[in-house]
Amino acid sequence: MVESSFVSVALILALAVAGGAIAKLLRQPVVVSFIVVGILAGPTAFNLVEGAEEIRLFAKFGIAILLFLVGLKLDFHMIRSTGKVALIAGLSQVAFTAAVGFGLAVLFGFETTTALYIAVALTFSSTIIIIKLIGDKRELDTLYGRIAVGILIVQDILVVAAMVVIVTIGTPGEGSVVTDLVVTLASSAVFLGVAAFASRFVLEKVLDWISKSPELTLLFGVAWAIVLAAISTLIGLSMEIGAFVAGVSLASTAYRESLGARMVSLRDVMLLFFFIELGASLTFADALGQLWPAIVLSVFVLVGKPLIVFAIMGWMGYRSITSFRTGVALAQISEFSLILIALGFSLGQVDSAVLSLVTLVAVFTITVSSYFILYTDKLYSMMQGFMHLFERGKAEAVDEESQSLSFDAIVVGSGRFGTEVISGLISSGSSVLAVDLDPDALARARELGAETLFGDVGDPDFAKMLPMHQSDTLICTAPDRSTNTLLLGSIKSLGYEGKIYLTALDNQTAEMFAKDPQVTTIRPLKMAANRIVKQLKGE
Repeated sequence: MVESSFVSVALILALAVAGGAIAKLLRQPVVVSFIVVGILAGPTAFNLVEGAEEIRLFAKFGIAILLFLVGLKLDFHMIRSTGKVALIAGLSQVAFTAAVGFGLAVLFGFETTTALYIAVALTFSSTIIIIKLIGDKRELDTLYGRIAVGILIVQDILVVAAMVVIVTIGTPGEGSVVTDLVVTLASSAVFLGVAAFASRFVLEKVLDWISKSPELTLLFGVAWAIVLAAISTLIGLSMEIGAFVAGVSLASTAYRESLGARMVSLRDVMLLFFFIELGASLTFADALGQLWPAIVLSVFVLVGKPLIVFAIMGWMGYRSITSFRTGVALAQISEFSLILIALGFSLGQVDSAVLSLVTLVAVFTITVSSYFILYTDKLYSMMQGFMHLFERGKAEAVDEESQSLSFDAIVVGSGRFGTEVISGLISSGSSVLAVDLDPDALARARELGAETLFGDVGDPDFAKMLPMHQSDTLICTAPDRSTNTLLLGSIKSLGYEGKIYLTALDNQTAEMFAKDPQVTTIRPLKMAANRIVKQLKGE
């Protein structure tokens, strides 16, 4: 059995690589290929799934890591930076989409509980897809990018709440449903409080110690997510709540971005097994029988869902271009939609036909919306005349800069020289984001009044972590040439147009940096020498 399962997993992984390569050629996110591979690996096609328990275990790991990362990215500052639009548009979009989705599901003959599941599944948009595609376009720091991310945060909170309700209703206790929900929410709040306390007074110190080892940092993140998920099940809560709480408890630490960056790839690989398990539950007959409802619901998600966002944001006074870009970005259903339906299926609240229906909608909408996001501006130029219908009289043309959570300067390197630079900037009234690999250096920067971010310049994704486009100035105080050169190449490739200050200790390095008109060279040794000479001369 072990050998059979091993061979099956090997074949599935090979199929996933092939599917991912095809998706890349078609400019599609790998999630689409994972869903298709899951269907192909199931009984509908190749029936490769052996050792269902092993697959199920890996799938649970994937879901736990996904929810951990959702909690880890729960950034309320992002919501505040986009004003009230994230909350109002997020809640309104969910409400209107759910209402219309429920009506459509009822028209197709689904009973009330099933229709509710379908309606909820249609409301959520894919964080994985949107962040990836908008990030590739370098537009996460734009107004619409920040609003879209803010709406996704609101949706993520709601999807966790939906999971809590589904699990509570699906596994009733001794009291009423309302009583069970109150007990579950109260227990979750206490659980979060304990986890946050442990994070603040114990785990952050542990992370200070182990953060110098990338491998150990990754292992810690995985362990914390899985351990809290396991503890959650032992005390009567769901695995999903525990994993989410694990992420939230670390969301306020300086290691949030570093942990997230290291665990994203692992999440994608482990989620493959969720889609494999999902595919094993589908049949060709179910999929074929739900084809027409899937097409209608997909059209609603692709067209109706953006229209709802257009209307809400237009009513709030946003320009048509901002509303259009935001709405188009949200025109798909989420990986969480599949997880919710799979959860309902495991609890016996929906059947395999509904599972097939939502899976088809996911494949259709994610595939089409990916091209929508890639070619948003071309689509807008075609629909510009129509879009003015969604502007409230004369649009307020919300100033993008006023919506930004920005810094006057980002300082990479918080050693002795970096600390002096940070201190000087803060004394002059500038807002500073300090970035460093050393926890002690970050602690000193926080004492001075700077915001801090844990990051390693040697990490390939380091530059992507930086809110570069929310700052006019980027300063690297690291003394070595290779660090400055690597950082310069990374930020230039991402299209940064602000001022860049790089440190050079020798003439050769200074001359090399001087060739770039965007770069100003800092010579700390020369500056110190000149200051000493002036003092000696009494100047």
